[in-house]
Amino acid sequence: MAISKRKALSENQIQLIAKALADPRRYEILRRLGDHENALACGTVLECLEISPATLSHHMKELKTAGLVQQVRKGKFVSYLPQRDVLEAYFERLRKDLI
Repeated sequence: MAISKRKALSENQIQLIAKALADPRRYEILRRLGDHENALACGTVLECLEISPATLSHHMKELKTAGLVQQVRKGKFVSYLPQRDVLEAYFERLRKDLI
């Protein structure tokens, strides 16, 4: 029998994710990250969106705090990966609680 390992989210993390996804720019950033199999560099995200580096930094901090992205450093360069397991756990929790 296969045991499914679902990530358990705290109430605080549920609220942080909802807040992070409520912002259209953060939602768009996460969507673009999800379009790629590998980590996406900040510079690539900046090219796709018309925002300043400081604004992108703020949005990435919010996404990271919510657990929705993982930061990958290579020297002085930073890339991000979406945390699909966290998103799946969030959607499962919404289904359980609201449907």
